[in-house]
Amino acid sequence: MPDLPARPDLGQLRHQAKDLLRAAQRGDPGAAARIRAVSDRLILSSAQLALAREYGFASWARLKLEVERRDILNSRDLRRLTRALAEHPELATTRMEHWCDHKQGADPLGYMAMLRFDHDRLGLPRELPGTGAIARALIDAGAPVHGRPGDKETPLITAASYGDAEVAKVLIDAGADIDAISAPDSGGVPSGTALDHAAVFGMTEVVDVLVAAGARISSLEMAAAAGDITGWPLARFTLQSRIRALVFAADHQRLDVIDQLIEAGTPVNQADAEWGRLPLHAAAGNGQASSVRRLLAHGADPNLRDPEHHRTPLEECQPAGSPGHREVEAILQPLTENSDQEPPQPGCP
Repeated sequence: MPDLPARPDLGQLRHQAKDLLRAAQRGDPGAAARIRAVSDRLILSSAQLALAREYGFASWARLKLEVERRDILNSRDLRRLTRALAEHPELATTRMEHWCDHKQGADPLGYMAMLRFDHDRLGLPRELPGTGAIARALIDAGAPVHGRPGDKETPLITAASYGDAEVAKVLIDAGADIDAISAPDSGGVPSGTALDHAAVFGMTEVVDVLVAAGARISSLEMAAAAGDITGWPLARFTLQSRIRALVFAADHQRLDVIDQLIEAGTPVNQADAEWGRLPLHAAAGNGQASSVRRLLAHGADPNLRDPEHHRTPLEECQPAGSPGHREVEAILQPLTENSDQEPPQPGCP
C-alpha cells in the first residue's frame, strides 16, 4: 500500500484518478482490475475510490479531507481549521495516517509540535507564527493535552524536543503535566521530562518556558541548561557531572555558568565520558556565537576533534544555515587548521 507524500497536491491526486480511468477505458487490464476491485462501473468516482483505497482510506472524501487537514496545519490557517472542525470535529482527535514521513501515524497536536523543526523538509519558511493558535484550537476541539494511553511521550515532551515554545506555552496553559516523563523505551531521552528533552536537544527558548512554569530541576546539568547553578555547590559533584554541565551551559549560551564552571576547575577541552560531547562543539553545533567566544577566551581548542565523529567545531556548525551558525563559522574559520580541506576519516592516516 503506498503512502501519501509529505506535501500532497489534491489536484495531482485528481489527475491520478483520471489517468487511472483513462487507462482502464483504453483496455489496460491492470488499471481495469484496480477499479473493478471496488466497483463494476468504469467511471471517475470509481477510479477515485480505487485510488483512495490504495492509499488506505475508506473513501475519496476521507482521502480529500486528510489531505486538506494537513494543508491546513502546514499553513496554520486558523480560519480554515475552525470551519473544518465545525463540520468534522474528529479532525482534532483522529491520528494522521498513511503518510510517507509519519509511518506510525501522528496525532494532530503532536504534528503541530513538530512543524517548526520539520519546516525545511516540508518546504515551509523558517519562521512559522501561529502554531500555538492552531494547537489551542485543536485542544478546544478535544485533542488530548496529555496524549493517549500507551504513547511514548506527551505532546509537551514532543514540543520540547522539537523546540516549539509557542506550542509548549499553550499546552502548559491547558494543564499539561510539566514533569511527566517519557517511556523507558522512547527515543530522545528515555524516562526524561520535557525539560530534559529541551535541554538535551538545545531548545533554549523551551527550556526558559518550562523553568518559568515551574519545571523541576533535578541535576547540575539541568541547572546549567537553565542558566542558574546557585545552590549547586560544585565541589560536591563529580568531574564528569561538571563537564556535562559545561556542555549544557555552552549549548544554551549560559555565559555566567560557563565562567563559574571553568573557574571551579572544569576542563574546557575534555569530552564527557557518557556522550562524548565537547563544550565548543556543542556551542558551534547550536549556532551559539557568544558561547563560542567565551569558550575560546577560556582556552577551548578550535582544532580539537570530538571522539565520536572526529569533527572540528567548525565542521560541527556546517552547513551554516542560520545567522547564528554563520557567525560561528566566521569566528572559527580563521582559527581552524586546514579548514578548506576535507577532514580525515576515522581510522585513516
